[in-house]
Amino acid sequence: MEVLKIATAGSVDDGKSTLIGRLLYDTKSMTDDKLEAIERTSKQKGYDYLDFSLATDGLVAEREQGITIDVAHIYFSTPSKSYIIADTPGHVEYTRNMVTGASTSQASIILIDARKGVIEQTHRHFFINNLLRIKDVIVAINKMDLVDFSEETYNKIKADFEELMKKRDYQDQNITFIPVSALKGDNVVNRSENTPWYKGQTLLEHFEALDQKDIYNTGTPRFPVQYVIRPKTEDFHDFRGFAGKVYGGELSVGDEVVVLPSMTRSKIKDIYFYNKQYKTAPRRSSVTITLEDEVNVSRGDMLVKVGDLPTIDKQLTATVSWMDSADFTPGGKYVLQHGLNKVLAKVDAIEHKIHPDYSGIEENVTSLQMNDIAKVRLRLNKPIFYDRFKDHRTNGSFIIIDSRTNNTAGVGFIE
Repeated sequence: MEVLKIATAGSVDDGKSTLIGRLLYDTKSMTDDKLEAIERTSKQKGYDYLDFSLATDGLVAEREQGITIDVAHIYFSTPSKSYIIADTPGHVEYTRNMVTGASTSQASIILIDARKGVIEQTHRHFFINNLLRIKDVIVAINKMDLVDFSEETYNKIKADFEELMKKRDYQDQNITFIPVSALKGDNVVNRSENTPWYKGQTLLEHFEALDQKDIYNTGTPRFPVQYVIRPKTEDFHDFRGFAGKVYGGELSVGDEVVVLPSMTRSKIKDIYFYNKQYKTAPRRSSVTITLEDEVNVSRGDMLVKVGDLPTIDKQLTATVSWMDSADFTPGGKYVLQHGLNKVLAKVDAIEHKIHPDYSGIEENVTSLQMNDIAKVRLRLNKPIFYDRFKDHRTNGSFIIIDSRTNNTAGVGFIE
């Protein structure tokens, strides 16, 4: 079954957790004990409605303050799709959490409070979706029940957001506007009678109708080798297969490939999944590949098609989102993990800091603090084989590890 991962973004009290709870409730994906707990807690608080935010806000501090602090992942399914929703906090100080939640998502929901309209945080949330090349974005104009389901209010917010869209540098992005009330359930799963002027799909209808080609960015195939399989059994004494996941495109039997970093060539002989053989391995499939020639291939190597080589270099420029409490400074030394490979990295320079509210850049920056986003130059102790992030989300990204603490200190998107 197809799995769709969705990130959420919204300012404080815009209703992200309530929206997710409503999705779970209306798709009958909520367990009986969870529903009973929500009913009991809502009654204790004196509410005359079910507080669906309790379905996702698991930390005590979140429940006490009525805000989301950490990233929560919520799972539910329909007959046609499985869904993973990353409920991310909307505060400025949790920018790193928003980046983390959206980094592996194929679609995104940006919530806007119909009473407040497009605000500074909306700019920040759209910037992150743009930075991470999220291809399908739903702008859910929430709390329509508090503005009497006004079409005029909806159109005003839509027009303001369309002005914001002019600032993006990623144009291959599908933006859809939906008026909703997460609390009441309007246009979330079921179509609302309160918005006869809205002729589009509900939130769930939109995600159900999404095709893979609408959510995955195109790219050239990349096959990082995760494991070399040598059974050495009587039946498979000479078998030598390379297990991994296909990213960015398709690989087929007969394709001429290059092994990186050795640059040796061969052709794909067979493609296996467990005990079955296939002619083609589609994007995002986990398979085992055998080659026609006895070439040296190890964990961390990469198979790519001849003529579709990535950049192989010891230097790179990237947009970095800094997530650590210790400052990121020129001259600093870190471990850079790109795919399966780890290399030592030194910060050559911070070119400029980027204001994620589209207000511009800041030059002459001497360090980055937690939640800062900046364009930086890095020098590595050995080459890696990478693509630009805008061309290949998987092979164009990396994480930065503090070797002293072993913490993930930042993420980078290669330019």
